[in-house]
Amino acid sequence: MPDDDQTRRRRQFDDELIGLDPDDPEAQEFADHLHKMQKAEPAFTVESSLRGVAEFAEGSTRATGLRWWTAVAIVVLILLGVIVAAWDQLSAVVEHVSR
Repeated sequence: MPDDDQTRRRRQFDDELIGLDPDDPEAQEFADHLHKMQKAEPAFTVESSLRGVAEFAEGSTRATGLRWWTAVAIVVLILLGVIVAAWDQLSAVVEHVSR
């Protein structure tokens, strides 16, 4: 997949970002941002939801300071919700079986 990403980036610099240096890190970040903004995918599919989680994970690994702590808090809240839901279902199953 890195070859596809490099090919896409090279084509993007040739077609849309004419005059920018493809080796400049800021220009590369701008090209990635532009690519994300141009992607038009339905957000209601499983694949798109998983892609969103992957983008969140990638973004949170690059984040620092308050953004990192916010990402950690979101993950902790999601895990806490899953644990509470699993506990509730498990206790309902145990209660049903014990009757």
